[in-house]
Amino acid sequence: MTTELHTGVDGRPAGTAPLDVRRVQRRTLLLLCLTQIIGGTGMTIGMTVGVLLGARLGGTAVSGLVQSASVVGGALLAVPVSRIMRTGGRRSGLAVAYLAGALGGVLIVVAAMLAWVPLLFVGAVLFGGGTTAGLQARYAAVDLAEPTRRGRHLSIAVWATTIGAVTAPNLAAPADRSLAWTGVPVLAGPFVFSVLAFVLAAGVLLVFLRPDPLLTARRLAAPTPAEAPIPAEAGAAADGAAGSGAPVRRDEGLRGALRVVRDLPAARLGISAVATGHLVMVGVMVMTPVRLGEWHSDAHLLRVVGLVLSLHIAGMFALAPVVGWLTDRLGRRAVILGGLGLLLAACAVAGTAGHDTVRISIGLTLLGLGWSGTMVAGSTLLSESVPVEVRPAVQGLSDLTMGLAGALAGALSGFVIQVAGYPVLNLLAAVAVVPLLALALRTALPRVGADG
Repeated sequence: MTTELHTGVDGRPAGTAPLDVRRVQRRTLLLLCLTQIIGGTGMTIGMTVGVLLGARLGGTAVSGLVQSASVVGGALLAVPVSRIMRTGGRRSGLAVAYLAGALGGVLIVVAAMLAWVPLLFVGAVLFGGGTTAGLQARYAAVDLAEPTRRGRHLSIAVWATTIGAVTAPNLAAPADRSLAWTGVPVLAGPFVFSVLAFVLAAGVLLVFLRPDPLLTARRLAAPTPAEAPIPAEAGAAADGAAGSGAPVRRDEGLRGALRVVRDLPAARLGISAVATGHLVMVGVMVMTPVRLGEWHSDAHLLRVVGLVLSLHIAGMFALAPVVGWLTDRLGRRAVILGGLGLLLAACAVAGTAGHDTVRISIGLTLLGLGWSGTMVAGSTLLSESVPVEVRPAVQGLSDLTMGLAGALAGALSGFVIQVAGYPVLNLLAAVAVVPLLALALRTALPRVGADG
């Protein structure tokens, strides 16, 4: 697909040279995949030991709160990052998110050296910037995608995290040992590597992500001086608003995003699917290393945790392209419902596993697959349900909601496992799926691509 671009991109002079949108989209996907690999490695290698570091410094209950701080940070940072994207595009927003994560990693290392828990929380909040960047990248993959390929393109950005994220947990132990001679405390070494990865990812985006996909999509959607103004309904449909007929609004930030989501049933389902899937995944996943620590010695704990989390992360990301293909072929709601079924199965398997490491591994793998279904299909549905003018704000709202849901799950999971145990934690996670199941069954979705 080649089109005329009548206004400049990224500040370049306006011209009439044809823009090959498909070529720009391919290049954007390639760069997003590269930075997802780098950033995914940085985020996961720190996440692997974050709970254990929190437990070492402040106890089991604190370990869940440290993870929650990181999730809250990722959620809260989504708001300023989406604001930056509204004016500066995806490139600036993603780079700022990664640099915030790098600063957080530095503070975590300092907190470990000083054994200072409050600073550990501050660092964890900023470290969540790595999550913000990784999640927002999936939306950048959709900006210039054709309607019938949105699920696949979004899933490619999600899948790219697999390469770094699956191997990173197994790199945590050698990364920790490699810096022992420097005086970096035990369990803090992996965060040094996280910092380096985040800085590298930010640099790649700032230098090479040109033209910016969001700014390009806006300019392509805007009428040229020779054209009559596009009616609201036509503009929404052309921009993938799923034929909702919703008026195109000015981007008014978080408040405007709330109004848009309130008015569009498809957007409500999309944002609910993303948030619920993340809540269940975080609630169960974050306490699994602590559960494994109940019967594995310190000498083997990191290796076992690394293996289990690698399988879990493989479930989250490795089959994402298949999930994206199914999203385009079977429809958004069908894949959301499939993801919910997998989440329920995961809670059943992990919750009844006892001290069986193999069964817990199977449960965590199913948990990752369920998350992938709700994340890919929900994000695709949300992105195509709103006009381009409000898209960054609505996507920021989605990530804020998702992050706060995950933070709530992480904060409560430590107390639940301490008071009632791991099986009860899984039971509560399964109960949380029921409201979304009811919403998905009763929401009528518009026709988009194969969805009908």
